[in-house]
Amino acid sequence: MKNTSEEYDKVIAICRKLYTNKMQDYGAAWRILRLPSLTDQIFIKAQRIRSLQENEVRKVNEDETGEFIGIINYAIMALIQLDLGIADQPDLNVEQATQWYDAKIKITKDLMEAKNHDYGEAWRDMRVSSLTDLILQKILRVKQIEDNRGKTIVSEGIDANYQDMINYAVFALILMDFHQQ
Repeated sequence: MKNTSEEYDKVIAICRKLYTNKMQDYGAAWRILRLPSLTDQIFIKAQRIRSLQENEVRKVNEDETGEFIGIINYAIMALIQLDLGIADQPDLNVEQATQWYDAKIKITKDLMEAKNHDYGEAWRDMRVSSLTDLILQKILRVKQIEDNRGKTIVSEGIDANYQDMINYAVFALILMDFHQQ
């Protein structure tokens, strides 16, 4: 798998650092967010990435990097919410929230490694714009599942879609050589 595992870890280390820094600044205020709110936050970030990719003029001098990091971190928060449920007040300290983050990333990375083996690292030949579109597609799937109150007939659950969003965002950052910056 070339250096995928190592590259993945480098990207996640940067995302994790931002997550823990924000936990220190804001606490676990995100614990009050319902899943549709987290999904909408991911949607906003993915939509902004798509706009940045399509628009020639940028009024804010930023690239897609921060938005992909946001997708990763919001999707991890959503996975945590799936397990813990929504809280009325912030109820995790930095250490607890980081332990949850690490646990969700381990499961998500394991999934990536299994799929990456089966797909033969096909993502390396993809465009970042295609990964963005796949993230948007996964978001729309999650929104539909949420609208169906979590019920599916033959589809994978919400958690698998969030995990795919994380992995696609990591792949995009790797393709953008983010981890080397």
